[in-house]
Amino acid sequence: MTAALLEMHGIHKSFGPTTALAGVDLLVAPGQVHVLAGENGAGKSTLVKVLTGVVAPDAGHVTFRGQPFAPAGPQEALRAGVAMIYQEFNLAPHLPVHANVFLGHQIARFGIVRADRQRQICRHIFARLGAVIDPDALVSDLGVASRQLVEIARALSLDARLIVMDEPTAALSEHEAEQLFAVIRSLRDDGVGVIYISHHLEEFGRIGDAYTVLRDGRRVGHGRMAEVTAEQIIRMMVGRDIDQLYPPRRHDIGEPVLTIGNLRGQKGLTVPRIEVRAGEIVGIAGLVGAGRTETLRAVFGLDDAKMDELAVCGAAVLPPSPHRMIRHRLGLLSEDRAAEGLAQSLSIADNLALAVPRKVSRLGVLSLRRRRELARTLIAAVNVKAHSPDQRIDQLSGGNQQKVALARLLGADCRVLLLDEPTRGIDIGAKADIYRLIESLAREGKGIVIVSSYLPELMGLCDSLYVMARGRLSRKFPIDRIDPDRVMALATGLADAADCQPLTEPDRPAAPAPSPSDPLA
Repeated sequence: MTAALLEMHGIHKSFGPTTALAGVDLLVAPGQVHVLAGENGAGKSTLVKVLTGVVAPDAGHVTFRGQPFAPAGPQEALRAGVAMIYQEFNLAPHLPVHANVFLGHQIARFGIVRADRQRQICRHIFARLGAVIDPDALVSDLGVASRQLVEIARALSLDARLIVMDEPTAALSEHEAEQLFAVIRSLRDDGVGVIYISHHLEEFGRIGDAYTVLRDGRRVGHGRMAEVTAEQIIRMMVGRDIDQLYPPRRHDIGEPVLTIGNLRGQKGLTVPRIEVRAGEIVGIAGLVGAGRTETLRAVFGLDDAKMDELAVCGAAVLPPSPHRMIRHRLGLLSEDRAAEGLAQSLSIADNLALAVPRKVSRLGVLSLRRRRELARTLIAAVNVKAHSPDQRIDQLSGGNQQKVALARLLGADCRVLLLDEPTRGIDIGAKADIYRLIESLAREGKGIVIVSSYLPELMGLCDSLYVMARGRLSRKFPIDRIDPDRVMALATGLADAADCQPLTEPDRPAAPAPSPSDPLA
């Protein structure tokens, strides 16, 4: 039997009265992709922090390559052969690729960096990974997938034998994710161990050899990936059955509530037409950087763009602005909830009140009673798990933060919802809650647009689908008339021209701003 590459035994860790880990074991073999699964708050991050020396365990021991292992921090762990690749990359965007790969351990002679040698080693590492990346390219010019490979190359430049990947496909398209899986398989073939953390359960069977499931700080399951089903892993993660991840479509589709005509934005963004009807869930698929987020931001008035037509519930709204769109009952859920969606240092109740000041004030004075009632109503509506409405946003899990962001739109009585990556980075239980909420909103007659890099989510939730590639939009497909292969063909620009909307020249000037008499201006 092959000796374990990593052994973590009986790991305990508490933070004050909260027990984060209670006697957790984790064993990883050389050349093994080991899936580490669990909901947010299950203990995955704390276990990895113990491994990489960010925190010290209260009890338990770790061995790596047969030797006791207790690094003083991530850099010491990396020098010993354990690398961590986070969702937020630790790269210097203004430096070239080779400088990033060797940042902190440059190859030098007589104090002079040997850039030629660094380039040579980079080319060798990228060839080993089956990737084509110019060592002299600036990191700022690379896409997300290529930046991830630079992080992996940095780890390999230090001869890492164990790489921890945290949500590595969160910002990747299906095509880019498959390329990453090929890289991971090549690492496995070279004897490198990989700890793979993800909320995308369908990836586990595609890439994993073994699994460990954590719940409430305890190991509740482990074994070979080939001997377990996704449903069994979900049950271990949440401690209950989730009968159906994607709720059945039981909503009626009515008249148009959002119409966009001939949108021309920055960097060649061209959207001939988008139409969303009452009770309809419309998805926009595409690769990262295709222009999907930019389209939603332009419609909401956050980014400059020209449009020949923009109508919400039959009313023309040109030019758009966030204030005007909210007054017309159209809301945007940003992909970056921390920076744009929520005030992290304020309470749940304050965040909800800020979205609808008129509902919580009387004669311009804040009513604490109305604020409290609004918070309780919306918290119940979206099933936020919190100690009280006064709990700070930054104390909530990612899933509960996203529910609060959605509750802000409900409080504003939005008829049209633009949801940008609504479940990115949240666990399976919270995803199921949000999917049910989206379906219930559609049953109420709201028009919903979802941008997501997670194709199964779009296929499971939406009534119809657009696909965007390089700033251009496909025609609208009923969801039962398109499959994942066709989506990827469209997203990579390989589809038939008949599937793409024709480009049109603006045939009339953009509508002027509403007059002061417009009650919604």
